[in-house]
Amino acid sequence: MRPPSSPHRKSGSNRGKVKPSSKPPHSPREDKPAIHPRRRDRPVASAETEPPEEDLIYGRHTVLAALENGRSLNRVWVISQLRSDTRFQPLLQEAKAKGAIVDGASYQRLDQITRGANHQGIVAQVTPYKYWDLTTLITQAKSANSQPVLVAVDGITDPHNLGAIVRTAEAIGAQGLILPQRRAVGINATVMKVAAGALETFPVARVINLNRSLTELKSAGFWIYGTVAGEFQPLYNANLTGAIVLVVGSEGEGLSHAIAENCDVLLSIPLQGTIPSLNVSVATGMALYEIFRQRQNQSPSQ
Repeated sequence: MRPPSSPHRKSGSNRGKVKPSSKPPHSPREDKPAIHPRRRDRPVASAETEPPEEDLIYGRHTVLAALENGRSLNRVWVISQLRSDTRFQPLLQEAKAKGAIVDGASYQRLDQITRGANHQGIVAQVTPYKYWDLTTLITQAKSANSQPVLVAVDGITDPHNLGAIVRTAEAIGAQGLILPQRRAVGINATVMKVAAGALETFPVARVINLNRSLTELKSAGFWIYGTVAGEFQPLYNANLTGAIVLVVGSEGEGLSHAIAENCDVLLSIPLQGTIPSLNVSVATGMALYEIFRQRQNQSPSQ
């Protein structure tokens, strides 16, 4: 394409001639290298690179529980006071012997790593959680207790709710938890933090099809109790002894229709106020408490 003529160009005999210059010809090799902005698709190798947030656990109780139970850790960042603490020092040395990197860090550095979370002076990068096989979980639960209790969650996507359920279930004495692979949050760093160390001893199985797994649990001798809102059998009127699976649904939608149809009994928690429902972790805690209250009140002959 021919460039457009300039309105300022003068006509005359010198048109098309090159005016000689006193300067030497310009050589591109003499140019200084161009400074380009850093490419975004090329990571910069640095000791200060932030670890993925989903791999982190933090807080003294949570990390201490992970260390005490031999949890596989990639790295630990810890302030000097805790590094020399008699509770942490031998466990940190043991983790280091197993291959974990143990770094001293300031509070400011830990604030950076956790993005301002309440780390209490110690942060750990964990390896992915290892889920239990459902068959193994059933066998372990039945060998641990003559009236085992398992919790199954349906469609819970909030990691804070799942962590609270795990913490309550472990504290009250349930034998494990079952969650589906789809439409549900898995065990991540937030769940571990909210569970406050419970996941170091509390088994969790993740299944492909929760409905089919409930049928398998029925075949193993468990009764399936689903918790729902509305006019159903009140929790305190149900016989909650024997081997039980307590199924809880998401806050917004509750149990799916297929899961509710597969439950042996549907239970509700009667409410007297104007709020029509409870937070799922609160409702789970109340149901678990009633289950274990009934067991404590059983006579020896029962």
